[in-house]
Amino acid sequence: MGMTVADAVATRRSVRAFTERPVPLETVRRILDQARWAPSGCNFQPWEAVVLTGAPLKALQAKLLASEVDNPQEYDFSAPGQVEKYQARLRAVGAAMYSAQGIERQDAAARAKFAQDNCLSFGAPVLLLCHFPKLMKEAQWSDVGMWLQTIMLLLRGEGLDSCPQEYMGVYGRTIKAHLGLSDDTLLFCGLAIGWRDPAAAVNDFGRERVPVEEHITFLGFEDAMASRQVA
Repeated sequence: MGMTVADAVATRRSVRAFTERPVPLETVRRILDQARWAPSGCNFQPWEAVVLTGAPLKALQAKLLASEVDNPQEYDFSAPGQVEKYQARLRAVGAAMYSAQGIERQDAAARAKFAQDNCLSFGAPVLLLCHFPKLMKEAQWSDVGMWLQTIMLLLRGEGLDSCPQEYMGVYGRTIKAHLGLSDDTLLFCGLAIGWRDPAAAVNDFGRERVPVEEHITFLGFEDAMASRQVA
């Protein structure tokens, strides 16, 4: 029996260490063809992407390693960290991730090296760079997120893994210039794609999610069940 949707959701995680095993073009194309059917308000289908592997990917990575991050950045992905509740969640996952790799809090060099690995997409053989016209607003950003999640779950169905990289957005203008994209385009994120390295501790640390009751409110279900029992 193949992987169920529930299995794909449960086993998807942001993988930060990939093997060198290549990913066939036909596999990537098939997944992206299936992902076209992700939800899209007004059928705008705002998502666009460039997918790189091999020499083009290495050329981009060399460019990023030699470049400074955008100043100012085109969008801020870390703003919720100003609120303690969200900052605590960030600290928790950061501590678990660094601890799994044996990186101490005071080891600035090791932390800088790990941050630099973002530019290399953690060794993934394929990088999808997601972009869309800047005229797209919040509703379309939501559609793009659903498209990316659809891709990530389809990748799991093929035994593949991924790491969504908002980090790539901090190099937005550099990436757009390198790829010949218009400045009317917003470089949203990268999606590293490849085969998980099962021996890498960074791919196996425990993650936390808040319980359903902390962020979901259920209304009307008791009355609905009572009415059904009476009927």
